[in-house]
Amino acid sequence: MPKSKIFEEEYPTIHRFVEEIGWIEIGQHEMISAFVRAYDLGGTVYEGEDSYPSLEAALQDLEAGIKSYLDEHGI
Repeated sequence: MPKSKIFEEEYPTIHRFVEEIGWIEIGQHEMISAFVRAYDLGGTVYEGEDSYPSLEAALQDLEAGIKSYLDEHGI
């Protein structure tokens, strides 16, 4: 079955990040309050808000947070 490109078109930075750099976590965690998180081998790249009005809002924030990190570090 061919892969859908919808996610990578909507969230290109998240897609690039998980394909080339690190991983993301989405959802509640008993030890971390952020609902969305991004990590690489060096540690935490981005932690979002405690909650969001929708999953789409959480993904948009994660996209912006990872992009900001990558731009700041010239990656």
